Amino acid sequence: MLQSIQERYGEKLRASDGEIGHVRDFYFDDKNWIVRYLVADTGGWLAGRLVLISPHALGHLYPEGKVLLVNLTRQQIENSPSIDEQKPVSRQHEEEYHRHYGYAYYAESMPLWGLAGYPVLVPPPPGSEAKQQSGDSHLRSARAVNGYAVEASDGTVGEIADFLIDGRTWVIREIVVECGHWYAGKKVIVSTDKVSRISYDQSTVYVDSTKRAFTEASERAEE
Repeated sequence: MLQSIQERYGEKLRASDGEIGHVRDFYFDDKNWIVRYLVADTGGWLAGRLVLISPHALGHLYPEGKVLLVNLTRQQIENSPSIDEQKPVSRQHEEEYHRHYGYAYYAESMPLWGLAGYPVLVPPPPGSEAKQQSGDSHLRSARAVNGYAVEASDGTVGEIADFLIDGRTWVIREIVVECGHWYAGKKVIVSTDKVSRISYDQSTVYVDSTKRAFTEASERAEE
């Protein structure tokens, strides 16, 4: 069963020894649509710090409840690297994060989480320190992409209204598109396999489809 990312925002997070804040965002890799981090807003506990929580510490993302359990202690989270929401997450930051928790690295080439059930990050080659400082060009904020225009091959369809995630694999399988006046403002579900690219300069998601295909898909779903 796929779950709405939009509905998870604000959900409370509880570590093994107490609450740590709430769900602020999800960072996903736009090459394979895998969620690599949940962003936790620690609220008053750590003076509003934002910290990354890996699916390693969450396991499966079960249907929405009042609290999302995190398999970490408050001390571990307090000592973890914080992030700046206004800046991209650098490769160096990710390496520091994974060293802090002792997690394996994520793999850039793996289509899903790999044999162990979680992704593995391949360490960068020697001499790539300068590249490490730059942000990961494929790591994106679900909150930021929400509201992007959706462009079909024959025109604008609407805008992103939500993402639907597989709670077992942490893969975003579908996007929810809120159509414009041309289709009575209806919402249409589109597989992420149909997304050809995302332009962050133009705030647009491009899909390999036509407006007619969108309407036909919606009509089939309503039957």
